[in-house]
Amino acid sequence: MKKVLFDQGTPVPLRDFLPGHDVQVAFECGWGKLKNGALLTAAESGGFDCMVTTDKNIAYQQNLSRRKIALVVLPTTNWPKLTGITDVIAQAVADIGVGGYVEVGFPE
Repeated sequence: MKKVLFDQGTPVPLRDFLPGHDVQVAFECGWGKLKNGALLTAAESGGFDCMVTTDKNIAYQQNLSRRKIALVVLPTTNWPKLTGITDVIAQAVADIGVGGYVEVGFPE
């Protein structure tokens, strides 16, 4: 079981497709206004293992080399589109290791 944080923009219904994980939303933690660097630091301090985000630029905007939190990046904020790949997202969250980074995409 991983402690998973959903960044702003990550569709909350995705939570139901990550059984066995402790999923919390940044807004619910009082971190709704934190920007990426501060949010990553708060999440690591809060004991989160993984953050699910829709921010495709995070790897370019932040130095992730010293981060322990893993990042799963979604291809869109559009929940209806994501419903077709919930199994891929769930597998990415389950498989990602400490400090890992993965961008989930749509099948071609």
